Amino acid sequence: MDPNQHIIEQTKKWIRDVVIGCNFCPFASKVVKENRLHYTVENAADFAACLETLLNECIRLDNDETIETTLIIFPNSFESFEDYLDLVELGEKLLAQNEYEGIYQLASFHPLYRFADAPGDDPANYTNRSVYPMLHLLREESIEEAIADFPDPDSIPERNIKFARQKGLAAMRLLRDNCL
Repeated sequence: MDPNQHIIEQTKKWIRDVVIGCNFCPFASKVVKENRLHYTVENAADFAACLETLLNECIRLDNDETIETTLIIFPNSFESFEDYLDLVELGEKLLAQNEYEGIYQLASFHPLYRFADAPGDDPANYTNRSVYPMLHLLREESIEEAIADFPDPDSIPERNIKFARQKGLAAMRLLRDNCL
């Protein structure tokens, strides 16, 4: 199997087993069932190449309405969560500079994801702990449509935190690690 395809398959398993399986994103199932989630693997390790890929994926979304959302996977870079946060910040600036603010937004996932005020061993961190560092590029219009029909969308993060803490650290770690 092509190494990039293997990375995509691991990511798809994480989406199915963790994101959808734990209902962390109640909107993900529909996008996956409709095959409207695009996966891109970026093997470069430098910021410039990774940001260029982000911009190219914005252009892809501009030109292909059949794609609802894109995951850009970085299997060979950003092992440090701090370096990854720098990428997220630069990515958000890139979106603004290219007049994509309000059109697309970034969601962030990383194997060492840690919420700002959470201890490293908080199971809640696993709501955003993925198998690889990745950026999730979403259409803002689609987010607005999805949450308009969802009762109390502001409760989703708190519900996810509660779920992960009830499952516990070992269970959440095992669930994610079984995707590799």
